[in-house]
Amino acid sequence: MQQVQSHTPYTNPLTTKEIAGHYKEILAILGENPNREGLLKTPERVAKSLQYLLQGYEQEPEEILRSAMFTEDYRQMVIVKDIDFYSLCEHHLLPFFGKVHIGYIPEKKITGLSKIPRVVDIFARRLQVQERLTTQIKNCIQNTLEPMGVMVIIEAQHLCMQMRGVQKQHSITTTSDFTGVFRAAKTREEFMNLIHPK
Repeated sequence: MQQVQSHTPYTNPLTTKEIAGHYKEILAILGENPNREGLLKTPERVAKSLQYLLQGYEQEPEEILRSAMFTEDYRQMVIVKDIDFYSLCEHHLLPFFGKVHIGYIPEKKITGLSKIPRVVDIFARRLQVQERLTTQIKNCIQNTLEPMGVMVIIEAQHLCMQMRGVQKQHSITTTSDFTGVFRAAKTREEFMNLIHPK
């Protein structure tokens, strides 16, 4: 019976084979034996893992928002907070992860609430820096929904700081970006009070 090679929608067998070949060489360069039992399938596993973790390159976040965009006469703040995310730092290919908080004030258009975390996932599943991730999420929502304003805050831990370099175990990096009515300090303060109530 012929064995069927399994792969997820995010993995391509040819890509997997090519990446795995490089990782086998890397293991040898680092002084390991890539042919020992515990490492035999490691290059293939890493190749599949990377394709899954970086699947955001194959997806269009604007289309996700447009797929559930509705006209609604609502002009108060809409907040989706505590959105978990995981991403890979482009400098060391180590994870950074944390929470994203997003608020927007609609002009005429709203989107399905589940679409906002999906936008976060798409941008997070690319090689990233936290500053760019923050701005990309903000720009996507602003340009697609055209609200009166958008605000994005990301709070994250970076393993490149915790495992290497300065090795600061409990540091949190916070970034923010905003447009429109969120330029007013009072609006930003309302957003902050809603995501971090005292």
